[in-house]
Amino acid sequence: MTENMIETPIEINDIRKILPHRYPFLLIDRVLSYTLEPEKTLTAIKNVTINEPFFQGHFPETPVMPGVLILESMAQACGVLAHVALATSLETGGIYYLVKIDNAKFNRKVLPGDQLLIEVKQTRLMRGMGKYEARVTVNGQRTASCEILCSEG
Repeated sequence: MTENMIETPIEINDIRKILPHRYPFLLIDRVLSYTLEPEKTLTAIKNVTINEPFFQGHFPETPVMPGVLILESMAQACGVLAHVALATSLETGGIYYLVKIDNAKFNRKVLPGDQLLIEVKQTRLMRGMGKYEARVTVNGQRTASCEILCSEG
């Protein structure tokens, strides 16, 4: 662990201050840690339960989390990272919008009971837009990855 690792997690009530999303579309349950130096990184989790509303219609006999929502969970983690990297407090800062997703890959299904470990890293910041590498693992197995471009709105 580096000396710049922030160990204090960001809990759900503080995530709700940062992200505008609400049930059923808030897809991050907790931020475990983040760093701002030498790289901007963030690790978050999403607990997937059978009670998720999308399981009622997305392969209801064999429930699978939609890939687009896995991508959205990564984008929300990027939004939180952008916020903590640029804001002076959890209550200040802008809203960050998803602009583009490149190179999305899905390596395994996400099922009820899984816990997504979402890791994002800012690779570039230019004119209010941030580029990020993002990946999700479940129990140490690569589940999904992509590159994300977000813009401050």
